[in-house]
Amino acid sequence: MFKLKNAFLGSALVGAIVVSGSFGTYSWFTSQTNASGEITNGTLEINNSQDMQTKIIEAAGFAPSQLKYGEWLKIENTGDMDAYLKATYNQSLSTDVPLDAYKVGYIAYKFSEGLEMTEDILEESRIYLDQLFKGTTNEVTQAAKTIAPGVEMIVGFVEGAEVEPAAKGMAGKPKMLLGDGSKEGEKHEFWQLNDDQYIDLSFAIKLDENAGNEYQGVTYSSNLNVTAKQMDDGAKY
Repeated sequence: MFKLKNAFLGSALVGAIVVSGSFGTYSWFTSQTNASGEITNGTLEINNSQDMQTKIIEAAGFAPSQLKYGEWLKIENTGDMDAYLKATYNQSLSTDVPLDAYKVGYIAYKFSEGLEMTEDILEESRIYLDQLFKGTTNEVTQAAKTIAPGVEMIVGFVEGAEVEPAAKGMAGKPKMLLGDGSKEGEKHEFWQLNDDQYIDLSFAIKLDENAGNEYQGVTYSSNLNVTAKQMDDGAKY
């Protein structure tokens, strides 16, 4: 009888162990959450980082008193970041005669996405440049103005207080600043280009009527340099 009871007790203990072991396979109530993230860097890019193929201006047989209109140059924000632009106009002559005999004017339009140059705007631009070189410039300034929703315009001579000193030995201004978007003033604010905007820009050049024979055969060369930087404190061109 004692052995039989021990046998039953042993079986019960084994069962208890088995039961308790099976309860051990279950979990307590639990919960969890996760978070993930990533950062993709933006692109700061104008004209797909390619040089413009359009010439600023071309002419042969240029003579005193004549005015030549240049081609339209497009400056487009092809990145996905807003940018400050710094536009610098450089000029040189093939011989050592004064640059002052060449007067350089320009007109530029800034368009928002979906808008483009029209025949009316083209006609208006020629009128503005004609007024500029004829001296009737009371209402033609280098302050940008909105001419239609999403369209800004600026016109003026390529000169101003910001221009760099003339090269040694040559009268005139070899390097001139059209505008710097990071500076204050309407003229400079024009050169702030959002990621959905572009600028159409054209120059006009006149050779002074008093230019003498020393200008015969001279070649005038020009270059437009446009650099962009991000709109953050401390950013550099």
